[in-house]
Amino acid sequence: MTLYIVATPIGNLDDITLRAIDVLKRVDLIAAEDTRHSGLLLQHLGIKAKLFALHDHNEQEKSQILIDKLKAGLSIALISDAGTPLINDPGYHLVKACRDNQIKVVPIPGACAAITALSVAGLPSDKFCYEGFLPAKSKARQDSLLTLINETRTMIFYESTHRLMDTLNDMQAIFGVDKPIVLAKELTKTWETIVSYRVGELIEWLNEDVCRQKGEFVLIVEGHSKNDNEITPNVINTLKLLQKELPLKKAAAITAEIYGLKKNQLYQVGLTLEK
Repeated sequence: MTLYIVATPIGNLDDITLRAIDVLKRVDLIAAEDTRHSGLLLQHLGIKAKLFALHDHNEQEKSQILIDKLKAGLSIALISDAGTPLINDPGYHLVKACRDNQIKVVPIPGACAAITALSVAGLPSDKFCYEGFLPAKSKARQDSLLTLINETRTMIFYESTHRLMDTLNDMQAIFGVDKPIVLAKELTKTWETIVSYRVGELIEWLNEDVCRQKGEFVLIVEGHSKNDNEITPNVINTLKLLQKELPLKKAAAITAEIYGLKKNQLYQVGLTLEK
């Protein structure tokens, strides 16, 4: 009666651990995010196992079925399409249900794209925060970034091909053109690419070749430091109040004068507040 949380490779299949292989061979059932995708991995490893589909759209409904199987004495492994389950992948509801029912949960550690990227980014790694995917809509995405404008820890984001440039443009607007950022693309795969730029330079580099914009991305963003311009909630509130009565350019200039900040950055922030 054990649920194993098994990390799988994020690209290079040789990154599977010996312990993960052993567990996947021994369990009675493997719960997978995409049974077809995971079936290819298991076939590569020579593992014949019964698969059970558990994904974002059915997890809450299907978790009880797995809890019943565990209570009946079965051992189950949970895997995602790639990396460590629950890290921006399904599994939270199942693990919580196991905890609530005093069912043993055992982690089988391995690959995780966020930690893999952080380890080679060259940015502070003693303190960091994982933000996953930002919202798909621009206004919501900008609002999320505004809450992180004074975050001192290194920030880790995931992003897809189709939203990469929009996200970077919003980061430039909120964090400023000079914010240091590391882009890690297709980690452990053939076309693995890891580059370090300021966000404005990164946007230019990506626009030089649209092929650079394709793939699965991890963005590692340097945290706020005391040398940065401090845009606090009070600054945002002042800018909002002035925008109600004045044109944005004037409101940004007055706010900048009050707080000793750069008016161009406040102008960019103001643009996001107007949307």
